[in-house]
Amino acid sequence: MYVVELRKTLRRPRTWVLVGLLAAFAILPVAVLAISGGGNGGGPTFFDLIRETGLAAPLAVMLFIQPVVLPLGVSLLAGEAIALEASGGTLRYLLVRPVGRVRLVVTKYAAVMTLLLAAMAWVLAVAMVAGGIAYGLHPLPTLSGATLGTGTALGRIAAAGLYLVTQVAGLAAIGLFCSTLTESAIGAGAITLLVSIASQILDALSQVAVIHPYLPSHEWLAFADLFRSPVAWTGIEHGLWLALGYTVVFVGLSLLAFTRKDVTS
Repeated sequence: MYVVELRKTLRRPRTWVLVGLLAAFAILPVAVLAISGGGNGGGPTFFDLIRETGLAAPLAVMLFIQPVVLPLGVSLLAGEAIALEASGGTLRYLLVRPVGRVRLVVTKYAAVMTLLLAAMAWVLAVAMVAGGIAYGLHPLPTLSGATLGTGTALGRIAAAGLYLVTQVAGLAAIGLFCSTLTESAIGAGAITLLVSIASQILDALSQVAVIHPYLPSHEWLAFADLFRSPVAWTGIEHGLWLALGYTVVFVGLSLLAFTRKDVTS
């Protein structure tokens, strides 16, 4: 069933449109620097480092997609996981095959996370190629002033991408939960995206600092701490625990809601 879910997604035209859009976003930082020519300073973290090494391009891209593009992709995939089957009238037939409700929910979530991981790998690979062609793959300066060799830098870039995927695992679980409550994939996706936006807005307000450590988006940017010397683990560890907590709670709620749901479509 897991493989079937992946094949269904790959057969949808919008999946390949999204692949093209992600490639465009991956190339964007390098293209902007190439067009702008000289001048340094004033750019986001890692952006100006691209001129020194193309290894910084994937890191800049992660910063670009983190606020909206990544949450949007998560919301679409997770929001449609169950709701799209219900609105299409295929959910009841899936359960008749028979496919247990617990297995269905877990498989849907696993497929969503696999697709997100594949999308992140695609973005990082395209950015790496674009940055390497434009500026070469030289050693990567860290945020602390030290320099990482190419091999070490590649390992940390992969770890950063994996970390960012784990950080949206909780958001994907929230989307899955919403998807079990409605037959509207658009509605479930919209609610999930609103949760992401609200979390990021609240995280920027000092007036509610007391709740910041518990917001799902609070440690999304902690992957940058992998590029300090030494690595600052506090934010990364907190982010992993936070993501695990949201994932366990909302996947559990999804199972509870769906096992009690009266499936008629």
